[in-house]
Amino acid sequence: QVQLVESGGGLVQPGGSLRLSCAASGIIFSMYAMGWYRQAPGKQRELVAVISSGGKTNYADSVKGRFTISRDNAKNTVYLQMNSLKLEDTFVYSCYARRSTTEYWGQGTRVTVSS
Repeated sequence: QVQLVESGGGLVQPGGSLRLSCAASGIIFSMYAMGWYRQAPGKQRELVAVISSGGKTNYADSVKGRFTISRDNAKNTVYLQMNSLKLEDTFVYSCYARRSTTEYWGQGTRVTVSS
């Protein structure tokens, strides 16, 4: 059974930082591209960052220079370091794993940026 379990969300003030983690099980982690999406209620999902199985990264323009995605294949975990958080970064963040046409999703973790 495949599981992606996110953690690290919470309430943070503008300008603060959070690190999200997504622990995967049931897949050969190193063979999957991993990424993070975010979504607000009633809104379209937005790709935040992706890291390929080879470590190549890509980011949404809105988070470039502030967020960093990384992976630890030994721990089957992908991370999203979020710095200089803004009010508009308030979303539910979900991680996914993708290989060819196969995708798996986590349940999401809520990030609230508020003063």
